[in-house]
Amino acid sequence: MDTLLAISALQHYAYCPRQFALIHLEQAWSDNHFTAQGNVLHARVDSQEAETRGSKRSERSVEVRSERLGLYGKLDLLEVFSQADGSKCYVPVEYKRGKRKVMDWDRIQLCAQALCLEEMRGVSIAEAALWYWQERLREVVLLDARLRADTVACIEAARAVLQSQTTPQPTADTKRCKACSLVDECAPAVVRKDRSARYAQTLFEARPVGDDANVDANRHDGSST
Repeated sequence: MDTLLAISALQHYAYCPRQFALIHLEQAWSDNHFTAQGNVLHARVDSQEAETRGSKRSERSVEVRSERLGLYGKLDLLEVFSQADGSKCYVPVEYKRGKRKVMDWDRIQLCAQALCLEEMRGVSIAEAALWYWQERLREVVLLDARLRADTVACIEAARAVLQSQTTPQPTADTKRCKACSLVDECAPAVVRKDRSARYAQTLFEARPVGDDANVDANRHDGSST
């Protein structure tokens, strides 16, 4: 890959492709109380040291990358379990500020972390976990074929936006805009009402071609056939 894509950017794209483009193409960013709380949470997580309890070792802020997928990032927590046969079992854990999501935005980010770790360590990871601070709840995420395929598709789609250098239209799900820290920069209501691009397109679609174009041009310059 010419450029590596941040794993955290996949959550941005899965949530809203326009948000992803505003951050990673236009370099726009704003904090709201949601992002501020998330920053505090991750600062607490990063400040903790690695520890070993029994057969489990907990490692913090583990850097990962994948040359195959063109990804890089950092795990909040990596749980390493020592097996009786001497092998290791790896469980990536991602901390989130809010509540569990119905959609797979967070799971895609987590799966991408696991894919990087699998490539780096030459292992297979069956499951990972999300820890939701607001609910004090740990969600076990099965890294099945569907989630893996959705994650790879998200990586490809996000990279396509970067290559196109074009910011997508706002999401049709207006509820997501309310929680987005970039709502002022995005101006989704204004963009949704803007019909200038469609108007310009119709002008080109209406332009005559071939012999009709010549006739049209002659009419404008006053000549006759």
